Amino acid sequence: MPTMKHATRGLAASALLGLGLVTSMPGHALPISECIAPADPGGGWDFTCRSVGRLLLDLELTDGPVQVTNMPGGVGAVAFANVESNRADDSDLIVATSTVGVTQIAQGKYPGGADTMRWLAMLGTDVGVILVDDESEYQSLEQLLDTLVEDPGALAVAGSSGAGGWDHIRALMLAKAAGMPDDQIGSLRWVQFDGGGPAVTQMMGGHVDVVSTDLGEIAGFIESGDVRVLAVLSEEPLPEPFAELPTAASQGYDVAGYNWRGFYTGGEVSDEDYAAMVEDLQALYDSEEWKEVAQQNGLVPLWRGGDEFDAFVRKSIDEVEAISREIGVIQ
Repeated sequence: MPTMKHATRGLAASALLGLGLVTSMPGHALPISECIAPADPGGGWDFTCRSVGRLLLDLELTDGPVQVTNMPGGVGAVAFANVESNRADDSDLIVATSTVGVTQIAQGKYPGGADTMRWLAMLGTDVGVILVDDESEYQSLEQLLDTLVEDPGALAVAGSSGAGGWDHIRALMLAKAAGMPDDQIGSLRWVQFDGGGPAVTQMMGGHVDVVSTDLGEIAGFIESGDVRVLAVLSEEPLPEPFAELPTAASQGYDVAGYNWRGFYTGGEVSDEDYAAMVEDLQALYDSEEWKEVAQQNGLVPLWRGGDEFDAFVRKSIDEVEAISREIGVIQ
């Protein structure tokens, strides 16, 4: 059954909607009713919105189905700008984001910084994965990296971010760990696709050689046997069903590349509404249903919410900016 908070909230909303006054009540907190996925259907942000939206309804944390709005463009910049300009005070709206989005902010590619939005929570983290086609000549991460160090332009490496995005940075971190000189880092051939799924599809078609992306985006390809995973970028082996996948660390490359999944909302949402949204997301995170969804999709459940998450985002932006400067992505 709905909690008293949500039942009261829902009854008040229904009554006010009937009078056409729902937007005029100061401090009124509406249940989350829309999630913007800043990408086309099928990618990580789309998965985040759809899975969380479904669970908000199943757990009776909202009064009806959560609308998922796909708003691709600029690796999240279009959605960011839309919320800033048109929906900054919408207390029923959440927007999916991740390490990818924070990377874009750190590199000045969004029309605003961390202060533009209110950072709600992270619910889990995906891990980076390096994979090739199941018929590729490359059988190990060492073999692949030896080729790239010898000739950075020998292979086309692809992912769902542009040059300097998180997928690209993770590939460069591996190349550096394998001994690629700093003055050769920029020579790595990088190809961007709008999602890990399209990148893998193009790899299977022979158009690129290697994919660096998030495991959650391409888990189906692993399960079908169409790809060969050379490494997952986690510090420890993953839980089932991915426990057998080799980590980069276990192969001598001290590189981890996590991509957390979370949400922000508009910068003008009130403190009361912000707190209610964080509370709803934490209730979802605490459920067994979320743990099951996370495990099935290669996510490690991890909670940071409210002020703690805001501080984490700001620290992450500083760290990604430093890494980007170190590898020459920004000056």
